[in-house]
Amino acid sequence: MALQPVNRRSVPEDVFDQIVTEVLNGELAPGHALPSERRLAEVLGVSRPAIREALKRLAGAGLIEVRQGDATTVRDFRRTAGLDLLPQLVMRGGELDLPVVRSILEVRLHNGPKVAELAARRGGQQLADRLEAAIVALEDETDPVAAQRHALTFWDHLVDAADSIVFRLMYNTLRATYEPALPALATMMAAEVGRPDGYRAVAAAVVARDPSAAADAARRLLEPATTALLDAVGELEA
Repeated sequence: MALQPVNRRSVPEDVFDQIVTEVLNGELAPGHALPSERRLAEVLGVSRPAIREALKRLAGAGLIEVRQGDATTVRDFRRTAGLDLLPQLVMRGGELDLPVVRSILEVRLHNGPKVAELAARRGGQQLADRLEAAIVALEDETDPVAAQRHALTFWDHLVDAADSIVFRLMYNTLRATYEPALPALATMMAAEVGRPDGYRAVAAAVVARDPSAAADAARRLLEPATTALLDAVGELEA
């Protein structure tokens, strides 16, 4: 097998990112017609096949509509895009999009207890060792960013046990969005990741296969830090 060096980024990816940015910041509004492939290739200084590949990705992401023999138009991403767009939405123009951050926090507080409930229904005793290992690692960790990662590992086990592909894909996207902000969130999250007893309460209820207790324990664990973050976002929005 002859492997060749590859660039970390491709031309179609760069084109894709540029047009995504224009769509998300409103420069290309819903209904707006994109220039022709030829014109885009001229403006961006790339080949038409690269433009065509980028447009295919944009259409797959629900951002544009391509019609043969007609103009390619921008779609309303709020109605047509998927969760994979979330990491690009949370930071726009070098700044946090506060309504997007608020939405992520609300989903976190809503989904966490449900994931714990499902893990208790479908996981049980088989999770005991993995959850305990994550909690011990969390207890022993002194670095606040690494501690958050141990907490994410704990939740990763619960999501696996919940056995829901929708929750799994949502969790993957939320984690990818959340992880770059771990250093900035360290202070606000300290009260949560510094409570191994809270994680143990969730784990005990899951292992005991008590869905109601698992959901309640997860809510008690997540609510203080999430509420504090929501309050902070509300003050910034005001």
